[in-house]
Amino acid sequence: MKVTIDASLCTGCSLCYSDVPEVFAMSDDGLAKVIVASPAGDLASKAKDAADGCPATAIIIAE
Repeated sequence: MKVTIDASLCTGCSLCYSDVPEVFAMSDDGLAKVIVASPAGDLASKAKDAADGCPATAIIIAE
């Protein structure tokens, strides 16, 4: 699994970071960024949940 963020869609709401700070962080520009691109186990599941809950659909999960 690979996690990426489409910066052109990200609104900087920080929900992903709030839910999974082990995988996501907030950049200086106020947008989310991925800090663990290939999470495993429980973190992978949490990253998928964050993608499902992203209001901007900016989180991309590739299997």
